[in-house]
Amino acid sequence: MNYELLTALMAFAFVSSITPGPNNLMLMSSGANFGFQRTIPHMLGVGIGFVFMLILVGIGLMQLFDRFPISYDILKVISVMYLLYLAIKIATASPLENKQDNSATPLTFLQAASFQWVNPKAWTMALTAISVYSPSHSLESITIVAIVFGLINLPSVSVWIVLGLQLRRLLTSHIRLKAFNIVMATLLLASLYPVVL
Repeated sequence: MNYELLTALMAFAFVSSITPGPNNLMLMSSGANFGFQRTIPHMLGVGIGFVFMLILVGIGLMQLFDRFPISYDILKVISVMYLLYLAIKIATASPLENKQDNSATPLTFLQAASFQWVNPKAWTMALTAISVYSPSHSLESITIVAIVFGLINLPSVSVWIVLGLQLRRLLTSHIRLKAFNIVMATLLLASLYPVVL
């Protein structure tokens, strides 16, 4: 991969990783509700899960989708249903002071990694990255794309947890936290707009 293409890939990885989307909105919500340390497994699940997905898309899943176009529609339906479930979960989250029983928990590493497979933005990022920056689907180019995303994604998504932590200072009352959670759930639903249309 030449220097210009690598630079373009790094820019694409940064912009697509740091801009709002389901992962980042959920990480911000988790940071606000649970703090940075309890959100680390969620963050690692996003970063590592996406890199794993990117590699699998590069070595063959993309051809599967091209061969069976209905799979795009099936993925869209599953994605919308799961994001609706997550939006409801965020909107109805208990306030911080009611969490002594630890019944409310952030996403685990495996839940966050699995979420990448139904995250519309993650699919768009993976398909675009492979088709534009690894058109040959060679193992070398797929590995370079995966490494670049791995190095850029984790610091980018951690910014959203820090933003959630900063917002946590304002969310000291039950009413503010409830309003925040409802806004986050609404934004998560709004992220479905490009998928549904």
